[in-house]
Parts: sequence; structure tokens; C-alpha cells
Amino acid sequence: MVTSFLRFNGATRHQPQIDRWFESRRPELAVIAREWFSQMRNCGQDVTELLHDGHPTACVEDAAFGYVNVFATHVNVGFFHGASLEDSSLLLQGTGRFMRHVKARPGALPERASLEALIRAAYADIKARLAAEKDLRPNKSPERADQRDESA
Repeated sequence: MVTSFLRFNGATRHQPQIDRWFESRRPELAVIAREWFSQMRNCGQDVTELLHDGHPTACVEDAAFGYVNVFATHVNVGFFHGASLEDSSLLLQGTGRFMRHVKARPGALPERASLEALIRAAYADIKARLAAEKDLRPNKSPERADQRDESA
């Protein structure tokens, strides 16, 4: 598992400017974006958020896992490591090395359970990446000679 990933300074549990961001979008698209970002927010108590590149981004600690963005006629629900997610419903779009997104339009919404599963998978994925990174850190103190199991 690749442990390098985007990290952002300033992610906190709830940022009021994100709520204002939703309010400044076309209502029929904002309701879609708000719903799916809410799903990301509710993945766990460790989810933080910030505006990155002008759109709401969900993180665990400071590591991004998902985002929403509103365009003229659709909403993207995106995943920073979407290329590694299992997508049996074939919702994910994009050809980049890491990122993928799901397009949602009024009247043409993605299948709810499948998108919810992708969001949960993206959350679990970033938690696993963070855990793997922590396991690789050389912060574990070396074993001292007096702590060795001499019976081995």
C-alpha cells in the first residue's frame, strides 16, 4: 500500500466557511453536494475538513480522502485515492493515477447505496494508509540489550 498521500494544514472538525460555500451555490446542485459531503463528515469522529482548491474536502487527521465540487450542471463527489477503491457498480470516472469522481446531476443521481459504499471505503482506505504510515515511522525505540528475551 502506498503511504504517500495529500496532507493539508488547517483541517478541523467543522468549518463554517464550508457551510457558506454550499449556500453560495445553485440550490439544486448545492443540495446534492451538501448531502454527499455530509456522508463524508459522518464517517467518524476523526473526520476533519477544509476548503482546498475552493471546494469542501474531507480528511482524517490532515490526510484527504474525499471532496465535493459544484460545476455548471453537475456535482462531482471525488476521492483522492479513488483508483484503488473497489467499484463494482462502475460509478467512478477518471483516468488519473490516483483520483476518481462520481458525477451527480439533478434527475440523474448515482445509486445511493453504491456511492455510500464508496465513501465508506475511501474513509477506511485513508485510515489504513495512516496506520501503515505510523507503522513505518522509525519512532519505535530500539530494543535494549537488557530487554531481550534471552530464552530465544
